[in-house]
Amino acid sequence: MALVQSRRFARIPSLVGVLACLGLTAGPVLAQAHRTAVAPDSIRRIQHLEPRSGPPGTVVSIHTQNLALQARVVLGVGAIGTGFEELGEAEQEEMGDVTASVRVPASATWDRPLVFIIFNGNFSPTGLSDPFHVTDGDGLIQRFGTITDGGEECPAFRDKDGYLYTLTGDVEGLRPDVEVAIEGRFFATSSCSLGETIAVERWYVPEPTADGG
Repeated sequence: MALVQSRRFARIPSLVGVLACLGLTAGPVLAQAHRTAVAPDSIRRIQHLEPRSGPPGTVVSIHTQNLALQARVVLGVGAIGTGFEELGEAEQEEMGDVTASVRVPASATWDRPLVFIIFNGNFSPTGLSDPFHVTDGDGLIQRFGTITDGGEECPAFRDKDGYLYTLTGDVEGLRPDVEVAIEGRFFATSSCSLGETIAVERWYVPEPTADGG
């Protein structure tokens, strides 16, 4: 399986705009592109993404069997509310399978998850991946968000992009409705009922910014 090479880093319209055109918001589809959202027929969940986390430069395997046949398959990557970079084109097999290997851009940062997206030749989105969690050199991710009361055996945390996580590790002192910064390790599965988890190594209450955020 050949690595998809970027011919150019074209800017693709922001995912928020793409989803708005489909009658979606960033919250329902991406707050759980994982398990709780149902995307419309025009955009399908990419079925396989491996690994789910890693530093910039990580080679990620993408495979999905649920796309309609299309003359051209274009792969992009980006974060919610940002432009998407075109990574290049992929082959689609006779039965519709799309398989590709792509590299996480060097510009990716540990404080935002990325989403891989498949477009057709008209740059209409047809496939959307679960989030890929970019790590720093120590294997950690950083998220800013709010502790919620949705967790049962584990505290729950919703980040600024709308993704919901459960928390393990250093969680003492965390309280619902408090905005915090979380640093820890991502796990796609855990003993927590909500599934995707951050094993917290450090948390703190960030200083207010000039705009009150």
